[in-house]
Amino acid sequence: MTVTDLAGNKQHRSRMFLTLAEAKRELAKEVSGRNPNAGMTLTQWHERYWPAIAASVRVGTARGYDVSWRKRVQPTLGDKKLEEITSPLIESAMVSWAGSPSIKVDSLAVLSRLLDGARRARIIDYNPAREVKRPSQDTSTSPTSRALTVQQIRKLLELIPAGVYRRYAAALVFTGMRAGEATAQRVRDAELEQNILRISRSFSPGKNGELIEQSPKSHKEREAPITKQLRPSVIEAIKGKERDDLLWAGPNGGRLTARNFRRAVDWEKIKTELHRPELRVHDLRHTFATILFDAGASAPDVQAVLGHSSLQVTERYSRAREGVARRAGSVLDGLFEPDKPKPKKNTKKSSKTSGAKKSRRSSASPNLADPFGVPFNDPFGTAGYSTGHGNGPRMAQGRGGLGL
Repeated sequence: MTVTDLAGNKQHRSRMFLTLAEAKRELAKEVSGRNPNAGMTLTQWHERYWPAIAASVRVGTARGYDVSWRKRVQPTLGDKKLEEITSPLIESAMVSWAGSPSIKVDSLAVLSRLLDGARRARIIDYNPAREVKRPSQDTSTSPTSRALTVQQIRKLLELIPAGVYRRYAAALVFTGMRAGEATAQRVRDAELEQNILRISRSFSPGKNGELIEQSPKSHKEREAPITKQLRPSVIEAIKGKERDDLLWAGPNGGRLTARNFRRAVDWEKIKTELHRPELRVHDLRHTFATILFDAGASAPDVQAVLGHSSLQVTERYSRAREGVARRAGSVLDGLFEPDKPKPKKNTKKSSKTSGAKKSRRSSASPNLADPFGVPFNDPFGTAGYSTGHGNGPRMAQGRGGLGL
């Protein structure tokens, strides 16, 4: 640190601190004392730095950040000087922030971006928002809990009149596309010979409600299967259209978005009929991912089809951990129970018994059959479809189950 000696000269002296955080805070004070912008408030810095943040994120993300700033961050921390903002101060502010854990995470994210920019500008020495623990997500709103059952999927489609809106709903639930991705699809993206839909762009509403075309959220092109349930809708959707026309267009050929879809199909009535008052259009994507896992698809393949950025996000849709307590209990029961004599197997089988068992195996068990009329391990009728080796889905050679 810098000190002033008796002659008025500036000299550097070493000083010991108990923790690295204390050392950083002391250094930040010294740096801010020499910085002409040290007295700048968070609001003043936001006015200067916000254009850089808005230009570095997707339009939808910038819109969410803007709401979080105006409703939560600015009212609680906007008048604080950058050098005065500490992690305990941020934690105290978060207590008063209204909204779900995910909304608070967004608010903390925009604050952290602002402070990161101030650190790079040498206004502060470190970003205290990085020391704050992110609010944990509510398990009651996990993706698997929001997914529809197969029976609810059927009822959902029955509640929507045949036509463009039912086809749009089918595209969302049978491919896992985001609503904006379905809105941006063109006829040329449907390859019926390969049974795939190419997803390479997305529409997102801008700050003033205008639709802005951009890359998908993962910034990667991917492919989704055209299942047996979706294929008729795709065929109907491309009738009489040119290659560059919108695939899932509205009744008059315009863009069909989640907002005008909800209004057209009376989404509130559908939620009531399904007894799902919290149901969102985005939950159709959760449904597709969850059922893929239930059907036996691997996490990397589900990740490829959905376009997730990481396996950690994808595995939230798996129910694999839901039965862990029951399975663990069975293992312990088997360990502590006294050994029991195992019944001898009867090696003699009559032809009549063997024939009966063979007949039972050949018939579809109600517990292993999907209501759509295809095997349980292939609920969407995608047998023979494979993602290949991480390069996106492709047609598999030979026979198999789901193959995703």
